[in-house]
Amino acid sequence: MCTPCCISQLACCCGTAACSCCCNCCPKIKQSTGTRFMYAFYFLLVTTICVIMMSPTVEQGMRDNIPFYSELCERLNAGENCKTLVGYSAVYKVCFGMACFFLFFFLFTLRINNSTGCRAAIHNGFWLLKFVVLVACCAGGFFLPEENTFLEVWRYIGASGGFIFLLIQLMMLVEFAHRWNTNWSSGVKYNRMWYAALAFVTLLLFTVAVGAVVFMGVYYTHPEACLLNKIFLGTNASLCLIVSLLAISPCIQKLQPTSGLLQPGVISVYVMYLTFSAFSSKPKEIVQIDGVNTTVCVFPIKSGLENDKTIVTAIGATILFGCVIYSCLTSTTRRSSAALRVCRNSEPETERARCCFCFGDDRDDYDEETTGSGQNVLYDEREATIYNYAYFHFVFFLGSLYVMMTVTNWFHYDGHKIEKLLEGSWSVFWIKMVSCWICLILYMWTLFAPMVCPKRFEA
Repeated sequence: MCTPCCISQLACCCGTAACSCCCNCCPKIKQSTGTRFMYAFYFLLVTTICVIMMSPTVEQGMRDNIPFYSELCERLNAGENCKTLVGYSAVYKVCFGMACFFLFFFLFTLRINNSTGCRAAIHNGFWLLKFVVLVACCAGGFFLPEENTFLEVWRYIGASGGFIFLLIQLMMLVEFAHRWNTNWSSGVKYNRMWYAALAFVTLLLFTVAVGAVVFMGVYYTHPEACLLNKIFLGTNASLCLIVSLLAISPCIQKLQPTSGLLQPGVISVYVMYLTFSAFSSKPKEIVQIDGVNTTVCVFPIKSGLENDKTIVTAIGATILFGCVIYSCLTSTTRRSSAALRVCRNSEPETERARCCFCFGDDRDDYDEETTGSGQNVLYDEREATIYNYAYFHFVFFLGSLYVMMTVTNWFHYDGHKIEKLLEGSWSVFWIKMVSCWICLILYMWTLFAPMVCPKRFEA
């Protein structure tokens, strides 16, 4: 059982065979999905290394537990106690290498329309060799000349690319909300249980959004301080209410019969999350209460033990990386690319209501490789590519820049550490607050677009 699996994994790492799990009880996997998950695994691996580099706790733990740590650092020419391998400059260099890796594959895979060519085979296989190239790119960043000039220029390139990725992420959220509603609505005509599922999820989403408004109103406002929090919380909550009413207004319903409350529910929850994250990222405010300087408008758990702060930071980091990986994977499908006008999708898709609809249909109408010792692989790109290879790598290139800027706290990198991911910074506050408004504007545009450009939306 083990030998055939090892041979297949070796063929996947050093050849063009599709990678799969060794357990044959795993569900079937498409070749295109497996490829994207392998690139996502590389991305997540480097991102984890960047988080470790920004953590003084991990640095101290390595110093205490690794024998001959100082001598090892000297042999690696990594400076005293490996100082060159930690901090924001090290993260910039590692992310520079990862960005170069994905940028190279973006250029390498331009104009690939089928999976039978040599370039497509390299994209879908040779994972061990590509891992070696990725490691070499990340290590090469530490040997760049003119370090100060490089860091200054790369910082602004990273900010520009990170902002573009943030726009793509917001556009994908809007597209996800519309597709979710369309997919589940298509099942109502066949089974009324889908209508109950729609109603339940919509009610749950608005309950979470309203609960978030109440929570932030209690803990993030104060009678004598936090004026910006009061203004922006009221503004964002009002805008969410407005888009919800617009979604079910007669003029919108006439042009978009599938428009409902599920989409504004998704948007409202995400906007409230961004608002909460922005408030948490704002520098602390101190007011005098009964002659005592008191910090106000902070997350209540922050006033507790240091372990509580670690838990909050871990949750924030998990949400961040989950959003990044989801955006990278889903924004590269044909349907999502068509939504971003990256490629045209001339053939309309027939919706089939499913609980999990994010990564395409699950119909098994592809050539299947049956293995007795491992997971079966569906070769879904025999005739043409399922997604745009070049655009896929370009999104990961932008994602590398976004992670680099987020982990290093954007422009407030001096003295920053990953344990302070949710602590104050005006740049992060404004980036997240502006993201709320962009998300709402994008969703409002999808509601009014059929009225402004009717010919582009004719069936």
